[in-house]
Amino acid sequence: MDNVIFKRRSIRRFLDKPVEKEKIERILKAGMQAPSAHNNQRWEFIVVDDQAKKDAVSIMSPWSGMVAKAPISIIVLGKHNDESLNNWFAQDLGACVENILLQIVEEGLGGCWMGFYPDMDRVKMLADCFEVPEGIMPFCVIALGYSEDENRFIDRSDMSKVHYNKY
Repeated sequence: MDNVIFKRRSIRRFLDKPVEKEKIERILKAGMQAPSAHNNQRWEFIVVDDQAKKDAVSIMSPWSGMVAKAPISIIVLGKHNDESLNNWFAQDLGACVENILLQIVEEGLGGCWMGFYPDMDRVKMLADCFEVPEGIMPFCVIALGYSEDENRFIDRSDMSKVHYNKY
C-alpha cells in the first residue's frame, strides 16, 4: 500500500522545520485541480506563516491547537456569491481539501484538516482575523509541516459497509 491515499492520516505534531515554497505551491495547485460544480472553481486560499496569526487561529476552535506549532496553515476559502450554486459549496471545497491533503503526503509532509464551516461563529472569527471580504467564506484550516510521526498505513477499511444494488 504505497499510494498516498493509504498513507494519508491526520498529523497534529510537527517538526520545527520550514516548508519549502515549491512544496506549498504544488499543494495549492493540487487543490485547484479538484472537480467543482459547473467548473466554477470557487476556491481561494490564505497561506499563513505569521506566528501571531497562527496563535490566533489555534484558539478559535477546541480542535485547532496544533496550528500554533505548524510551520504553515492554509485557510481554504470559497466564493459564496452565486445562489444557484451555493448548494454545492461544501462539496466543491471538500474535493479541493482532499486533493490538498493527498498532495501534502506526496510532498513528504503531514497535515490535519480542521472544519470551521458550517459553524458560523468560527467562520466569522476567521473572516475577521484575516480581513476576508464579503462574498468569500472561510471553509476550513489545514495545518501542515514535516511530521514528528511517520506516515504509515492504518487500515480503516470495513467492507461490511459496502452494499451492492440495495442496502
